[in-house]
Amino acid sequence: MTKNLRPDLQVIADLVPANSTLLDIGCGDGELLAWLAEHKGVDGRGIEIDPHNVSVAMARGVPVIQADVNNDLADYPTALYDVVILSQALQAMQDPKAVLEQLLRIGNQAIVSVPNFGFWRNRFYLAVKGKMPVTQTLAYQWYDTPNIHFCTITDFVELCEQMGIVIQRRIFVNDRGSPSGFHGKGFFANLFGEQGIFVLGQK
Repeated sequence: MTKNLRPDLQVIADLVPANSTLLDIGCGDGELLAWLAEHKGVDGRGIEIDPHNVSVAMARGVPVIQADVNNDLADYPTALYDVVILSQALQAMQDPKAVLEQLLRIGNQAIVSVPNFGFWRNRFYLAVKGKMPVTQTLAYQWYDTPNIHFCTITDFVELCEQMGIVIQRRIFVNDRGSPSGFHGKGFFANLFGEQGIFVLGQK
């Protein structure tokens, strides 16, 4: 029996259709995949670069391969999965635009979550302390972070518009991991959403 998911992963899980095929990119220890298999009958696979996380996921019975997302997505056939998930990892990719293109080639739909550097606590931290924020979502010091492309919710929405990617649904998660009441790419969504969770499709 899998444990309850953390709130932001539960938001993602609720967006996944039952009995779908799914690829979770950067799946960590397989927590989300295990939950989806048990509760929604999802036929899921994972990609993860950390060998320890791969071992934990496989011990859970989750099918995961160790691979580098920056280089290996091009090897996947087109439209192989119903859904592809990329959670809290786009900012660590060498070429985020190329990764988004691959997600929507491999899957009919993509669910992407991004940390919002424009969240009010991050702005306050930087303004008051004069240092790069360290929070639960942005949990690294500037010198050891895997995150190399910081963006705001507004940045991400505008990138999707430039690339012709359709945002089918958007949910903004507050600092407690629960959905906030703000929508769109406006000022308040960008200020009070600690994470943005987007369901993406092609035109």
